[in-house]
Amino acid sequence: MKVIRLHEGKERALLRRHPWVFAGAIARGGADSGETVRVDAADGRVLGWAAFSPNSQIRLRMWSFDAEQRIDRDFFRLRLQQAIARRARLGLDMRAVRLVHGESDGLPGCIVDRYGDIVVLQALAAGIERNKAMLAALLRELLPEARVFERSDAGVRGLEGLQPASGWLHGHGETRVDIEEHGMRFHVDVQTGHKTGFYLDQRDNRARFAALVREQRLDRVLNGYGYTGGFTLAALAGGARQVLTVDSSAPALAQAQEHVRLNGFDAARSTMLDADVNATLRSLREQGRRFDAIVLDPPKLAPTAASAARAARAYKDINRLALTLLEPGGWLFTFSCSGGIDAPLFQSIVAGAALDAGVEADIVARARAGADHPVLLSFPEGEYLKGLLLQTR
Repeated sequence: MKVIRLHEGKERALLRRHPWVFAGAIARGGADSGETVRVDAADGRVLGWAAFSPNSQIRLRMWSFDAEQRIDRDFFRLRLQQAIARRARLGLDMRAVRLVHGESDGLPGCIVDRYGDIVVLQALAAGIERNKAMLAALLRELLPEARVFERSDAGVRGLEGLQPASGWLHGHGETRVDIEEHGMRFHVDVQTGHKTGFYLDQRDNRARFAALVREQRLDRVLNGYGYTGGFTLAALAGGARQVLTVDSSAPALAQAQEHVRLNGFDAARSTMLDADVNATLRSLREQGRRFDAIVLDPPKLAPTAASAARAARAYKDINRLALTLLEPGGWLFTFSCSGGIDAPLFQSIVAGAALDAGVEADIVARARAGADHPVLLSFPEGEYLKGLLLQTR
């Protein structure tokens, strides 16, 4: 058993049940990548058990704060069972759902999403990487009807000293599967799609947007960073007459157009534009175009706090341009999925964008990921998706 001893006073975050320990907090001790270690305070108190990551600034990710806990197969099985049961109690569609959400489910660095008969495992930290084969086997035991596919190709693995990995862990065959969300059908490819194949975290926000378009009778909608058309379908389902979807990925837009057809919408109501969103917003402003509602859901621009300043400028620019394209009384549904941008900072950025645009707007609602993406009170970093629903005056 290897022991990591912390500097004096550095145990305070763990006593508040925050699951991360940074490199500078460690006084002595080391281990192999992903190895389970005991964590001791400077005075010798046992604080719990963690996975060690020698290459990451987040040097320890806590498995348990119980000094008597054994970190073994039974531990991981129980964690998975508890996470799956938590989603079932929420009454969610268990065929298109996040089953495990990392630290918030007691498995730091572990993401498990389900799409039909495929369960996607994503190992984002050294501890999960070391135990990946066991976790895949446990998922097969708990969900015997499912195949298990790995999508451990996110850039954050590089911060852990891990190489990208993707492929079948259990099972084989077609990687494309059909899912249904609020009556809408989507094709999901777990091998080539973004993240684990689809943006499950926006499920509730797509439903909210469809209701907004319907209730406010919004005709002209712009979906920026539209990917495979989730918010596009929401707008069409809400009754929008014209929806412009902009994305820089031609394959994603082709999939979005297929989703429009698959769900029986008139293709004439939907326009797909393969272009840079920022440049398109500028061009639309020069053309004098106006919209009743705009959605901005850009990719992660600030994965860490170190990149927040650069990302803040990019967020401000796109929101400023979008606000200038709205009719008076128009709606902006804007998001950030960047871990380095917290909710207060995001609101400040958007407020600055409105000021520069000369537009006054009200916050009608705040948005976050759905209930299958829980956020522990002791781990606010788990709330990576921030959204603001604004109405201009």
